[in-house]
Amino acid sequence: MVSNLDSFRNNCNNMTEVSVFILKGFTDDFDLECLLFFIFLGIYLFTLLGNLGLVLLVIADSRLHIPMYYFLSVLSFLDACYSTVVTPKMLVNFLAENKSISFTACMTQILLFGTFGTTESFLLAAMAYDRYVAIYNPLLYSVSMSPKVYVSLIIVSYIGGVLHATVHTVATFNLSFCGSNEVRHVFCDIPPLLAISRSDTHINQLLLFYLVGSIEVVTMLIILISYGLILVAILKMNSAEGRQKVFSTCGAHLTGVSIYHGTVLFMYVRPNSNYSLDHDMIVSIFYTIVIPMLNPIIYSLRNKDVKVAVKKLLKRN
Repeated sequence: MVSNLDSFRNNCNNMTEVSVFILKGFTDDFDLECLLFFIFLGIYLFTLLGNLGLVLLVIADSRLHIPMYYFLSVLSFLDACYSTVVTPKMLVNFLAENKSISFTACMTQILLFGTFGTTESFLLAAMAYDRYVAIYNPLLYSVSMSPKVYVSLIIVSYIGGVLHATVHTVATFNLSFCGSNEVRHVFCDIPPLLAISRSDTHINQLLLFYLVGSIEVVTMLIILISYGLILVAILKMNSAEGRQKVFSTCGAHLTGVSIYHGTVLFMYVRPNSNYSLDHDMIVSIFYTIVIPMLNPIIYSLRNKDVKVAVKKLLKRN
């Protein structure tokens, strides 16, 4: 191990540390890049419209001033930020000849991307717990999920996101990048950066596997236990209408959870030998750009309260 580290250092002693990275992206075909620009611009605008519109809707309608919709509005805000960290730079690179990103900008992108992504994982678990409290013991819901409780859950989710992202950002940018600066990706992500580093990345790979894996296990356990208890409560309900309403609300949440966690597990919680940068680029585009666009649809179309609030807002205007 020591001799390997020495050889890595020696390799970099005769080379200049990179100050910029080149994001290679999907293709060098300009016509295809123009087509991709308009496709992803449309997706991004729809993402902003859907997510920020949902945030404004929750603020504007007093009937949505309950913890469930506060969580949903925070999720929508996270999705808008999550997409904004990645998409604008990607859109510029589709049309630009110079596809470079500075070392500092790359580090900032990874920090923010990791913060919003991890916060969303914790928030989805908090939303599952909120649904459990609301359905299992509705009479005590306002007490069990008081402002102090749900605000604390949101704050803890953000703190967890910041800490987790900071660990990976510091670990990644303590590596030496002194050879190739071409990143086979459309944005700065950890796996493609590890692939071009001249340092020993074994510790970074372990951090990625175990930290992301631990967060996934903990949050998925909370979600599975919460929905297991919700299922028990549903089976005890006498009202078919009540069961249908619960299934509708919880089904939307489970759909969002399954899509999000499935892609995160595929991307980060697997042996390093299974990484394929081209395949990973497509998957990462899906969870950073497509999922934030889908979430407003998933959480709104089957939600009666949201649809009523939209109709009320349209009539008022």
